[in-house]
Amino acid sequence: MLEKRVLSRVLEEAMKKGGDFAEIYVEEKTVSNIFYEDDKIEKINSGREKGAGIRVIKDGSTAYVYTNDLSTENLCEAASLANHAAESGQTFSSPEIKLNCKSIDNEIKIGQKSEKVSFADKIERIISANSTARNYSEKIRQVTIVLGDVHKAIQIANSDGELVEDERARVRMIVNAVAAEDNIVQTGYESAGEIGGWELLSRVSLDELAANASGLAVKMLSAPPAPAGRMPVVMSAEAGGTLVHEACGHGLEADLVQKGLSVYKGQMGQKVAASGVTIIDDATIERKFGSFRFDDEGIPGQKTVLIENGRLCGYLYDRLTAQKDNTNSTGNGRRQSYQHKPIPRMTNTFIAPGKEDPSEIIKSTPQGLLVKKMGGGQVNTTNGDFVFDVQEAYIIEDGEVKHPVRGATLTGNGPEVLKNIDRMGKDLGFGIGTCGKDGQGVPVSDAQPTIRIKQLTVGGTMMSNGPSIKRIRRK
Repeated sequence: MLEKRVLSRVLEEAMKKGGDFAEIYVEEKTVSNIFYEDDKIEKINSGREKGAGIRVIKDGSTAYVYTNDLSTENLCEAASLANHAAESGQTFSSPEIKLNCKSIDNEIKIGQKSEKVSFADKIERIISANSTARNYSEKIRQVTIVLGDVHKAIQIANSDGELVEDERARVRMIVNAVAAEDNIVQTGYESAGEIGGWELLSRVSLDELAANASGLAVKMLSAPPAPAGRMPVVMSAEAGGTLVHEACGHGLEADLVQKGLSVYKGQMGQKVAASGVTIIDDATIERKFGSFRFDDEGIPGQKTVLIENGRLCGYLYDRLTAQKDNTNSTGNGRRQSYQHKPIPRMTNTFIAPGKEDPSEIIKSTPQGLLVKKMGGGQVNTTNGDFVFDVQEAYIIEDGEVKHPVRGATLTGNGPEVLKNIDRMGKDLGFGIGTCGKDGQGVPVSDAQPTIRIKQLTVGGTMMSNGPSIKRIRRK
């Protein structure tokens, strides 16, 4: 990594045109991925990358320059390009920038680096999991398995004299199984991941993920099409927090609020969810996929309450959006790599658990749909409208879980859904993912307890005993 004197010199160059704030983000990254499909290794990616991004802010305007040449001369040249954000036309004698390294109490373990688990060991586990998935049933037609890890060493220094040095490691495992019978094709998907290293393999069995993925795909082959209409929907904690992430979380990111692209603009302090509903973003949870010690601007990771007991009480801020609202960053400035400037992003976002027994929530539901696993979807953050695929769902009749159904979709409005939650379990289930925004992808996790939504539009087969809607086809 770079010496302090080099970082200081680059920052001094960046401030020569009178910028309000300058920053350099340095990254050295090692990535490894194995893709296994059709009973063979499809490809192996392994590589190293390093570079730096330099940002200058003046009167709310940002200039960002990045380079993979970390020589002092080149970095100073990049800083000179970035300092034109000031647009003053003058050269100032910027004061010497003395950097002080920041420390933090939240010591999230980075875990084993990828080289401590050999490719041979990973491949052996993949082959075993592939056999498990295929041997589950002769109806399994395709199995895809991905193992990936990334290790980063970073430096973040800025014109306020702050210096952060950190290491991060994340791993993930994905199994996708495809089953087919006659003209019906169904998929099963399972994943696991965390901040840390391959010690994950001692806690999560890849073979078990494979068996579960195949089991779901085969089960859905014989499931009848889902009914359609307005009905109560119970979302199991197993479904993870896809709903809260997409239908609510993005709308609470401060840049979208400030641009008028969020349904939550101007709602601070107002009732935006049912009483008892609390939504939290927390980057400090041990081992979760979206956790970190510092965000990508050098702000300590922290816990931020966004909605408390139904009332909106916070947004997710980075440095720039916090400055515009005259508040402090919540430690949510994140970037995909040194090639991207930081923007407000979620970390680990979840609905806090309630106090009810999840089984009692189902027993108290005369008729409806139980959702156990979500698929993909889309949301309009401006008004909160969303459409989500459902990967695994079951009919509820007389308070009992009956047969599975396939092809269900959920259509609704995020704020309305939050207001229509009437039961909350004491459990909590996490899911992992890569969240995309403004062309950047960052690792996140999301969660929720078992919840019941009083009424939600389910897309499927027309029902004769309720309002009908057009069938929404799965993507």
